[in-house]
Amino acid sequence: MSVTVTTKPAEPQESSRHGLGDSLRGWWEGLSRPAQWGVGVPVLALLALLPLFPPPGIDTPSYNFGLVMAQVAMYCLVAIGLNVVVGQAGLLDLGYVGFYAVGAYTVALLTSKNSPWNQTAGGWLDPKWAWLACLPLAVVVTALSGLILGSPTLRLRGDYLAIVTLGFGEIVRLLADNLNEITNGSLGLSEVAYPHLGESADKPKGWFSAGNGGDSSSLNPLDRAGYGTYWYWFGMILIIVMLLIVGNLERSRVGRAWVAIREDEDAAEIMGVPTFKYKLWAFTIGAAVGGISGAMYAGQVQFVNPTQFNVVNSMLFLCAVVIGGQGNKLGVLAGAFIIAYLPARLASVKITSDETTGYVYLLVDVAIFVGLYLLYRFRGARMSHWPRRGVITGMVITGVMAALLLGSVLLFRKGGAQSLGDLKYLYFGVALVVMMILRPQGLFPVRQKLLTFGRQVFQAVRRPAEPGPIGAGR
Repeated sequence: MSVTVTTKPAEPQESSRHGLGDSLRGWWEGLSRPAQWGVGVPVLALLALLPLFPPPGIDTPSYNFGLVMAQVAMYCLVAIGLNVVVGQAGLLDLGYVGFYAVGAYTVALLTSKNSPWNQTAGGWLDPKWAWLACLPLAVVVTALSGLILGSPTLRLRGDYLAIVTLGFGEIVRLLADNLNEITNGSLGLSEVAYPHLGESADKPKGWFSAGNGGDSSSLNPLDRAGYGTYWYWFGMILIIVMLLIVGNLERSRVGRAWVAIREDEDAAEIMGVPTFKYKLWAFTIGAAVGGISGAMYAGQVQFVNPTQFNVVNSMLFLCAVVIGGQGNKLGVLAGAFIIAYLPARLASVKITSDETTGYVYLLVDVAIFVGLYLLYRFRGARMSHWPRRGVITGMVITGVMAALLLGSVLLFRKGGAQSLGDLKYLYFGVALVVMMILRPQGLFPVRQKLLTFGRQVFQAVRRPAEPGPIGAGR
C-alpha cells in the first residue's frame, strides 16, 4: 500500500527578505578561492591608489588627503581590535583607548630623545630600524596589559565591566600625565622614531618622514605619494594581516565560543564552554591589535602626549564599531572610515555663508520639520514600517539642524564661522540615537555562520517535498 502526499508550492517570502548585503554575500561565497582573489586584488589596488588620484568630491580641502587616509587606516586597526572584544565576544569595553596609549608610549619611551629610557642614542636600538623593532614590542606589551587587566576583571559583566575598563583608560592617561620623570608629563615625548625606508638623494629621510611631501606632478605612484600615503599603504598591509588572523579565529573553535558567550554566557557555560578563558583570549587579542595602531600613530605623528588619549577618543572608537555593525569585520571598517573621514571632509563646509542666508535656511528647515511632524501625527499610524522610520529620522535631522542654525551660527557665530567638522561629536551622537531607533544592529549586521553549511541546511529544510509515494511502497 502506498500513500501519495502532495504539498503546497513553496512560498516566495524567503527570497524577498534578502537585501543587497545578503545578495553580495551570497555572490561572494559562491566564488571559488582563486576567483575571490581575482576580485579582491584589483579592489585593493584601487583603494591603494585612492590617496594619489582622489575622485571629485572625495578629497579633503582642509587637510592633506593622504594623512586623512592614514588616520582612517589607524582607526580601522582600532575597530578590528575593539570588534573582537565588543562585537564577537560581547564584552563592553569603554576604555580601549588605554591600549592604544600603551602601544604609542611603548614606542615613544624607547625611541624619543626626551625619554630617560631612550635606546636609540647608544642603546640597543639603531635609529634606522628602531620603530620596526618596537612594533612587535608594542604588541607584546599591550597584550600583557590586556592579560593583566582582564585576569581580575573579566569575571564581571555588563555595566560593571564597562566601568572597570573606563577606569583603566583614565588610569593610563593620568599616569602618562603625572609621571613627569618618565613620560615628560603634559609636555609629551617628541622626535619619536619612524621607519627609515626608501632613503635616497631626493628623500634623505625616507618615505615615512614628515619631510616627504610627494611630487603631485609625477605619474609614478612612489614619487607622487607623500609620507601620509606611505603610512596609509603600511596600514593597509597591517589591516589585511589582522583581518586574515581574526577571520581564521572567527571560523575556529575560539570564534564559535565567542559567539556563544556573546549570545548567552550562562548557557555557554552550562554547555561546557570555558567562558573566562575565551573572554581573556578576546581581551588579550583586542589589546594587541590596539597596540599596533598606537605604535603606528606614534611613528607617524612623532609626538605623544596624554591629551591624545582621552575618553572621548575611546567613545569614537566604540562608535565606529556600533555604527558599522558589531561582529562584522568589514562593517566595522566602514564605521571607522565614517568616524575618521567625515569630520575632515566636513571641516571645509560652513553651515551658512552669512546671517541672511542662515535665516532663510532656518525658515525652510522649520517648515520641513512641521510638515514631517504633521505627517507623522495624522498619517503615522497608517504608514508601513520603513516610511514611518524615514519620517522619524527626518524629524530628528531637521530638529538638530534648526538648533545648529539658531544657536551655533546665527546667535553666537555670526557670519557662518562654524563648520560642520567642528560638530562631529554632535552628529555622531545623533547618528547613534537614530541607529538605535531604526537599525540597532548597525549599517552592516553580522551574519554569523555557526554551521559550515548552515545556509544550505536551511534551504534544504524549507524546500517542499516532491509529490510521490512514501513509506514501504516507495
